[in-house]
Amino acid sequence: MNKIRFLTAGESHGRALVTIVEGVPAGLPLSEEYIAAQLERRQRGYGRGGRMKIERDRARILTGIRYGRTLGSPISLLLDNKDWPNWTHKMSVTAVEDPVDKLQMPRPGHADFAGMVKYRTDDLRDILERSSARETAMRVAAGAIARRLLAEFQIKIWGHVVRIGSAATDFSASSFTRQAPQRELETFFSRAEKSPVACADRVAEEKMIALIDQGKEKGESLGGLFEVVATGCPVGLGSHVHWDRKLDAHIAAAMMSINAIKSVEIGLGRDVAHLFGSQVHDEIFYDETKGFHRIRNHAGGIEGGMSNGEPIVARLAMKPLPTMSTPLRSVDLATKQAREAHYERADVCAVPAAVVVAEAMLAIVLANALIDKIGGDSLSEMQEHFKGLPNAPMEW
Repeated sequence: MNKIRFLTAGESHGRALVTIVEGVPAGLPLSEEYIAAQLERRQRGYGRGGRMKIERDRARILTGIRYGRTLGSPISLLLDNKDWPNWTHKMSVTAVEDPVDKLQMPRPGHADFAGMVKYRTDDLRDILERSSARETAMRVAAGAIARRLLAEFQIKIWGHVVRIGSAATDFSASSFTRQAPQRELETFFSRAEKSPVACADRVAEEKMIALIDQGKEKGESLGGLFEVVATGCPVGLGSHVHWDRKLDAHIAAAMMSINAIKSVEIGLGRDVAHLFGSQVHDEIFYDETKGFHRIRNHAGGIEGGMSNGEPIVARLAMKPLPTMSTPLRSVDLATKQAREAHYERADVCAVPAAVVVAEAMLAIVLANALIDKIGGDSLSEMQEHFKGLPNAPMEW
């Protein structure tokens, strides 16, 4: 069968956002409520802007589902923008006699300047509406479908914030191994889920909130670091045989496609550069009770481009959002005169929301890798194939 793939369409202040997801096997239980729960998580977070007070995202399922189960045909979703009534003139799809003034002061750090040059437009509204992170709502909706598929195979996706600005926790999910008790995992990530900044460390959480308050007062924005984790992955997702089949390469590409993400690390990431090999690589052990196991997970669950059975851990760096209430300097592209960059309503900090988007993208990558590994046009066929997977050498 084909891999899961999706396309999104829509502008930030347009009538609606849409997505079409294909390649989902038949027979998967799926509801609008399940997708809505993930969309609600994306709207969370201390430091979000006024837009989140307007929108209450809920995607309507238009096709591909019957009686609560997927059909194997493309799934289409529609998410109405509740702010649309305030933008019907500015974003009209038909020509108007009195168009609004053009925006010609590109914002440093945004897609504005490069997009205006590339598409030969003299109005940055044409660029910012699509380059806006509002598009990620549909990624979360598509990712919810992939997450629902993974759940049938006991693969779970988690996420937490490590740093916002200068405020940070010392904890990394790389400390979790496959042997970690499920209750321990659920307790940790439950704390992160309830946190207004998605951080399980209460001391660090307070510092993060205080820093966001400072940023708001100064008209600044803040970025940070966060981790997304997948547990329960079988050994052998991805492949070592070609560059474009490596699982970590797919994860890196998916994560770098998210707005404002500037780096992606797997496991220890760049910390491997200043350690000896014996300090980096995860030794393999065996006993009758645990079978093959590791006592640490510096590799982040991936070796040679393939999952090794340990939790998959990706750490992402998100830049401060480039739209600030204290605008940066720019140039009016029409007059070439110095001006302040255009200001568009924005968040002070969106790191907690980015965690949810990254979880969605990780779910899509892993769902594709699982389909590659076991195949099947229906959920029941995939489950039959999954039962035959070996967990260790000599089990085939």
